[in-house]
Amino acid sequence: MNLPNSLTILRVILIPFFVIFMKSDLGGAGKYIALAIYIIASLTDSLDGYLARKNHQVTNFGKFMDPLADKLLVCSAMICLVQMNRLADWIVIIIISREFIISGFRLVASDNGIVIAASWWGKSKTIAQMIMTILLIADLGGFFNTLENLFVLLALVLTIISLIDYIAKNINVLSMQK
Repeated sequence: MNLPNSLTILRVILIPFFVIFMKSDLGGAGKYIALAIYIIASLTDSLDGYLARKNHQVTNFGKFMDPLADKLLVCSAMICLVQMNRLADWIVIIIISREFIISGFRLVASDNGIVIAASWWGKSKTIAQMIMTILLIADLGGFFNTLENLFVLLALVLTIISLIDYIAKNINVLSMQK
C-alpha cells in the first residue's frame, strides 16, 4: 500500500475518535480535541492527493476510497453538528443525499470498469464543507457567525452544483449494461 492510500485509510480511522471527542465534554476540551482531529484528517485529504499525483501513485483504490473517506468524515461531523443544534437538519439531508446519489453513480460505473474521479466542483464542495465544519465546531462567535453562515450557504450551493455537474457528465452510466 502506498503512502497516499495509507493517508486515506488514516482519515477513515480518525473518524470514530473525532466523533467520540465531539460527543464528550472533558471539561470543555472535547470540542477542541475533536477540532484538532478533524483538521488533521482534513489536511490528509489534500496531502494524499498531492502525493499521489506528484509520485505517480494514483490508483483506482485511491480514486474510489479518497472521496468516500471525505464523505464519511464530513457527514459524521455534520450529523454531530445537527445534534448540537449548530447546523440545520435539512441542510445535512441535502448534502448527504447528494453523497448517496454520487456514490450510486460511482458504484454503477465501477461495475462497468469505469472509475469516476472527483471533479473540480466536487473538490470545491468538499473544501467548503470542511471549512464550514471547522468554523461550526470552533464556534468562535461574533464575526465568525457571519463567516459560518457564509460557508454553510457556499457548501450548500456547491453541493447542488457538483451534483448537477456529476449527473450531466456521467448520465451515460445509468444506461450501461454489464
